[in-house]
Amino acid sequence: MVLTASAACGTVENLSAGQKLDRAFDQLGKEHSLSFELDLDADAKTLKALDAEAEPGGEMPDETAELFSGARISVSMQSKKPFDESDDKDFTGMAVKFSGPGGDLFEYRVVGEYTYFRVDVDGFAKMTGIPMPSAGELPESAGAFKEMLNGEWVRVATEELKKTRDEMEEMRAPEGGKPSAEPTLDAKAQKKLMKVLREVIAREVDFKTSEEEGGTEHIMATGPFRALLTELFDEVRPLAEELPSGAGLPTAEDLEEVPDKKVTADFTLRNGALTEVSVDLAKPAENAKVKKFALVLRMGRGEKATAPAGATEVKLDELVEGFFQGASEEIFAEEGFSETVRG
Repeated sequence: MVLTASAACGTVENLSAGQKLDRAFDQLGKEHSLSFELDLDADAKTLKALDAEAEPGGEMPDETAELFSGARISVSMQSKKPFDESDDKDFTGMAVKFSGPGGDLFEYRVVGEYTYFRVDVDGFAKMTGIPMPSAGELPESAGAFKEMLNGEWVRVATEELKKTRDEMEEMRAPEGGKPSAEPTLDAKAQKKLMKVLREVIAREVDFKTSEEEGGTEHIMATGPFRALLTELFDEVRPLAEELPSGAGLPTAEDLEEVPDKKVTADFTLRNGALTEVSVDLAKPAENAKVKKFALVLRMGRGEKATAPAGATEVKLDELVEGFFQGASEEIFAEEGFSETVRG
């Protein structure tokens, strides 16, 4: 929401904080390559304290708290056109990685005609508490799934993935009908929505700017969390019929549960370019034990996604079949059934 709050006045020499943010985000839209990393700036003790408050007596296990405190999502993408002009056919590469304290847990890359991915099965088993079989325990018929269990790269034709997605959408469509189109917001409704956002933020959000050496600048945007959301949805509600179907809006009663605290977003600019956004969530958490709890997004120029060497080409149906076969093997082992009983 803060991104839309550009100031209405000011000169090039004396840009307002809001104008500087608009300028920085406009520049991101002109790029052809971009990366970002999202993580939580919080330790395991903080996460356990928050979970204990939400679910008394149901505090998350130490392993899970450690995982999420060190988890991060990294994304890199490239396009033939500037991002603000791009659609699906313009993207030439993408890489997504989910990592934990012990290393990468899941990674996929889209390069050329293929989608490549690999998984740290042991890491996911520790995270979820669900045991998975080792590659040596599965028969040869498990095929590519054995490769995945060993943490090897596999690749699937991207066109096959798209075809499977389309088939699933057709299955969800009403009998005899066609899959519904993705909900969109027309240009007129977008303008109304942007106007509403600007007006609410202008009333409720305070901006402060501080400069550091080396061309680094911090823009702090602070606003009352509950009041900001309440005003925002009050203004958006008359536009509900123009929003995509399914965009349910919270009621006033729902918003009463939102913490009545101020939230601060810290935007870091280096020579005018946005490099980091950090949203402080400690105060809204309303927990005296929580001292440091923030959501952090770091921006970069992005690296070209490359096809990993030695990836095994597989068919999606073979991979799914191998997964269910492997899962059933583990379930039978857990339950203590013998090969004779299974036969």
